[in-house]
Order: sequence, then structure tokens, then C-alpha cells
Amino acid sequence: MAKTNPPFMSGVPELLILRLLGRQEMYGYELVRAVRVISNDAFDLAEGVVYPVLHGLEKKKFLKAKRKSIAGRNRVYYTVTVKGKKRMSELSGEWERVKGGIDSALGEQHG
Repeated sequence: MAKTNPPFMSGVPELLILRLLGRQEMYGYELVRAVRVISNDAFDLAEGVVYPVLHGLEKKKFLKAKRKSIAGRNRVYYTVTVKGKKRMSELSGEWERVKGGIDSALGEQHG
């Protein structure tokens, strides 16, 4: 039975955020900017997308949040948990599956 793609589509922000936080801890707006940079502006996730994803990932224990005061500003920094690394691996596998299907479809010659 063929897989459907709704989990993949909703998982794109989740995958990007987990990937970035797997490299280093960041706060919300820092993630918004980093997504633009690493995707060469292909993705422009607004704060209204990023913060709900962060809160959802934290609730599922994929992320750990820590409040820090830096230069007089309070920010919540996020890091990936062991459970979050497993989730990132699952999403990366799904991305590769879908990407392979798209690459295959685009590479086919129709005539």
C-alpha cells in the first residue's frame, strides 16, 4: 500500500527546526532567521509557524527549553533531546523517501 504525504508536509517545519537545534541551542526568532539561511530563502517560516512547532515539540519531549537572560533580555533556548534525535531521524528518512519519489518522477521522460 502506498504511503500518503500529509505527515511529510506537516513535518517540514518540524524537520528543519530539529535539524537546526541538533547543531546548537537557539531561541525562537534565531530559528526563524536560521531556516531562511540554511534553505537559501526557499523556506520563510514566520514566527506564527515556528513557535507553535517549538511548543508542540517540547510537549512531546522532543525538545528541552531553558530560560536564559542574555544582555538583559530573557529568551527561551531550545535543545534537542534523545527522543527528538530519534524523531529527526524518522523525519529525515521520510524526506529521503519523498525526495526520491520526486526525483524519479521529474527524471522520467514523457513523450
